[in-house]
Amino acid sequence: MYRGGRPNWLARAMNRISAWQFSAGFLAPGNWITLEVAGRRTGRTVSFPVVAVDHDGRRYLVSMLGEQANWVRNVRAAAGRAVLRHGRRRPVLLVEEPVERRAPILRHYLEKAPGARPHLPVPRGAPLAEFAQIAAAYPVFRVLPRSAS
Repeated sequence: MYRGGRPNWLARAMNRISAWQFSAGFLAPGNWITLEVAGRRTGRTVSFPVVAVDHDGRRYLVSMLGEQANWVRNVRAAAGRAVLRHGRRRPVLLVEEPVERRAPILRHYLEKAPGARPHLPVPRGAPLAEFAQIAAAYPVFRVLPRSAS
């Protein structure tokens, strides 16, 4: 459904439904959320379903599709300004984590986001060293309240 890192028509339709479901908080765990960010070309708000992961007392978003994911490009173009929704809207600032800090977050993410497992080339429960080898290819953003900007 994500050949070449891009969603096909079915994945796009399912993402739209998931974004609605996650933002409403309807039959979705608390870490299944909708990311809203301004489109880098149009400026219109674009919604993406994502799975947030809590690690060492902080919340993170991970791009299971890597560097080329649209939401990653949009977040970077918006200087990290976004909104997270799960029942209510929360303005946030997404700050990209340095590559050297990503490995433990990626490993934890793989445990919490079953849909991401086919996209990351490391098996669940692999040693941190294996996650460190792929860390540069998978952006990780720390979620901060917008007031922290």
